[in-house]
Amino acid sequence: MLVPFLIMLREGIEAALIVGIVASYLQTGRGAWMPAVWVGIFLAIALSLFVGAGLQLVSAEFPQKAQEFFEAIVGVIAAVVLLSMVFWMRKAARSIKSELHASIDNALAHSSGQTTALIAMVFFAVAREGLESVFFLLAIFQQSTSNDASLGALLGILVSIVIGYGIYAGGIRLNLRRFFYWTGIFIIIVAAGILSGSLRHFHEAGVWNSFQTVLFDFSGVLPVASPLGTLLSGIFGYQDAPTLGEAIVYIGFLLISLFFFLRPASAPAPSASPKFSR
Repeated sequence: MLVPFLIMLREGIEAALIVGIVASYLQTGRGAWMPAVWVGIFLAIALSLFVGAGLQLVSAEFPQKAQEFFEAIVGVIAAVVLLSMVFWMRKAARSIKSELHASIDNALAHSSGQTTALIAMVFFAVAREGLESVFFLLAIFQQSTSNDASLGALLGILVSIVIGYGIYAGGIRLNLRRFFYWTGIFIIIVAAGILSGSLRHFHEAGVWNSFQTVLFDFSGVLPVASPLGTLLSGIFGYQDAPTLGEAIVYIGFLLISLFFFLRPASAPAPSASPKFSR
């Protein structure tokens, strides 16, 4: 429950940040264009729900080995998407406001097609967050047998909406740079667990059979099905009997990703956190 809550909280705040910047900019004499913003948001949400439901329905029809292969592919995509999200926000946080303002100006600069251009701009910005969420939630739901993951994701979305509106309205001061930094580290750890789990699904699908030596077996001491094992599995990708291949993928992905994420940025970051302007 904790993992989907924190991931969806971050995704929701990213989306709220984008929408808030757009809405704030349009309030400076362009408030009549706000309906186009809402159309773009709703279309992006509809696309995300459609893609998620479609993938879930299609996967339910697969035979066992195909199901395992599908889950492995979804896990790989989810890990890549989560990692790209972390590095994209690390880079874009410094200039996202000016870039969105420039995109709005370009969309409204033409004498015709302004509404369509603004809808498309908002749609693609929000759909990115929505589709990222879809692949992450698919990977998590396939590994979870309870409804806690769904509840955690829903709570994360609801809390992010409240926080996003509070930031936009000026009632909540959140250090976004620090928030995205620490959640970025957390997401990299989660992505490492998802990726190592994908290797296990590839093995069960009959696609990968190398490095299957079991490193240790804690199933009698700390089984993954126990409450603590479930918590460690959700956060760190813990397995009570990991194979050599899973350990290599997990540690390798974690070390390489954290190295590039934690190293100093090439350009100095501004001292203040990104804020909405009214």
